Amino acid sequence: MPAVPRVRPNDQEATVTQLHAGPDVANLMLGEFLRQCREERGLKQAELGYAIRASVSKISRLERGESPPRSRDVMDLADFMKLTRQERRTIVRLLDQTRDGAWYQKFSDVTPTYLRRLIALEGGAREIRAYENQVIPGVLQTRDYAVSLAKTVKKDDREAERVGEMRQERQLKLHEARMQRSLRLTALIDEGVLRRPRGGHGVMREQLEHLLEQADVKRTNIRVVPFGCGADVTPPYAVTQLDFPAQGPSDLVYVEHINGADYITRPDIVDKYRHDLHQLTMAAADRMESKRLIREAIKRYCS
Repeated sequence: MPAVPRVRPNDQEATVTQLHAGPDVANLMLGEFLRQCREERGLKQAELGYAIRASVSKISRLERGESPPRSRDVMDLADFMKLTRQERRTIVRLLDQTRDGAWYQKFSDVTPTYLRRLIALEGGAREIRAYENQVIPGVLQTRDYAVSLAKTVKKDDREAERVGEMRQERQLKLHEARMQRSLRLTALIDEGVLRRPRGGHGVMREQLEHLLEQADVKRTNIRVVPFGCGADVTPPYAVTQLDFPAQGPSDLVYVEHINGADYITRPDIVDKYRHDLHQLTMAAADRMESKRLIREAIKRYCS
């Protein structure tokens, strides 16, 4: 099976959204959800505008996430569209996110906008699948491992330390989500990552021991992709796919590159990535063998 080619931002069809700056992700998610609800009911923006005595342009800005949503307007729209109980719960959750100063915002000085959006989206996902071919996935990095990576690109040690703090808090939030609301996490890690020392032997040993611990956490599936897997199965870049509840935002694929990230939401392209990640999971070592490979790698860092 050939690996999925990376979708370029200049492709003709709107398969990729480049997220370098712009509205807060909660506004974007709320706007998209309102648009989906409207279109499912065959309503036009003018009808929603009439319902809350607003212009079509205001409804358009709201759906694009470009205007701060007013709770009263949003709930009036929910009444007008006769949203279901589940849809209303989603609306309330998204409204809460637009009002709250999300935990990750305090790390905005050391976290690029496109990555903050991924972190925000993770919070509402029902399943996360991540493949990494260079480093341990961010959702599983120890503090010291994350700091060692950050030191290669950050201006000073303090900035690198804050990256480590952010990674630690991110893991805590996702751990809580796995325990409290059944979020599932699948991490596919190239075997070469286990053998590529980052931060020295002590840091790598701690990181791999952490991986072993996480492999036994409920709703967590850590799989090692052995060297023997061919190029026709393993993508040449990292990929993260997020699936959301039925009444939530559109499922998406996140592909990070040097100066930004591609957020792919077109259903047929997302399905192709989903299929390829499934195939990669099937080709990867099973849970027990993956843990054995991690233990073998740990031995390399015990000397």
